[in-house]
Amino acid sequence: MRLERRTETPAWLSVLVPVAALAAAFAISAVLILISGASVPAAYGAMADGAFGSRFAITETLTRAAPLMLTGLAAAVAFRARLWNIGGEGQLYGGALAAVWIGTAPLGLPDALLLPAVILAGALAGGLLLLGPAVLKTRFGVDEVVTTLLLNFIVLLFVSMMIEGPMKDPMAMGWPQSDTLPMAAELPRLIPRTRLHGGLILALVAAVLIYIMMTRTVLGFEMRAVGASPRAARFSGMSTGRVMLLVALISGGLAGLAGVSEVAGRTGYLTLDMSPGYGTGGVVVAMLAQLHPLGVILGALMVASIFVGADAMSRAVGVPTYIADVLVAVSLLCMLTAMLFARYRLRRG
Repeated sequence: MRLERRTETPAWLSVLVPVAALAAAFAISAVLILISGASVPAAYGAMADGAFGSRFAITETLTRAAPLMLTGLAAAVAFRARLWNIGGEGQLYGGALAAVWIGTAPLGLPDALLLPAVILAGALAGGLLLLGPAVLKTRFGVDEVVTTLLLNFIVLLFVSMMIEGPMKDPMAMGWPQSDTLPMAAELPRLIPRTRLHGGLILALVAAVLIYIMMTRTVLGFEMRAVGASPRAARFSGMSTGRVMLLVALISGGLAGLAGVSEVAGRTGYLTLDMSPGYGTGGVVVAMLAQLHPLGVILGALMVASIFVGADAMSRAVGVPTYIADVLVAVSLLCMLTAMLFARYRLRRG
């Protein structure tokens, strides 16, 4: 048996691939639920009810999905150009740190400009954090997987130093957290008495803009060309180095916006436990969406609903919440396997 590349992937197969992958992931995870002694229909029913069964559940799922959309877009943009950005978590915290610093510093900005300045600072900080690894990749051939991964630890240690030192809130009773953002620097609440905030609108707008950029602009064509074949792109006259640097700024900026969304929309201040892994979760979301910007919206909603619903499932049927992590990981593996068979077919001989 051998793998033979398909000359063209049928449209029906492109639709079937994600559906089959998710069905397989839920079937595999069902085995673990059975081992734990719970009923599979009851467990999955409780998960669905916990994620979408009430007004509170829906708003919590959407709140969790907003940063996942932005980090998913960050991964999708970078991966499309074969820039393997594994540093979304660090870029998220870098963007959050810059947002809090701009929002709390005595710069004398008028209230009307404070929120735009916070958003811009977060995006710029995230973009600059990925720009360094991109320069090392294009100029010296340094593996960006290693540099972006290690930058996560460097950024988190730097954030820890800042919120334990110069940016520590003196009113936090010794708890390591930053000063609180003023109200003028916060994203508005979309629904009263819930945690759902304007970060969701920010993420949806970003997804649409990235889709337009990737499908309707010269830069989007160059990104796809560089991702498909860097040598062919260079031969055709494209500046692959310039494209990579622009991709780095956009991808890192999107991850930085995820940090802005969290501090300006949900918490109001920065702590080290602000993100439960949105940076790495964005990679899963991007792969589930097959790197499609609009598909990222659905991928983020799915991953968010699993994590939000897992708490309700644990309380209802006694299944450990770690099942959610397993389900997301298995979903990624099933999606990668399904994508392989969408691009290749098995042949005898």
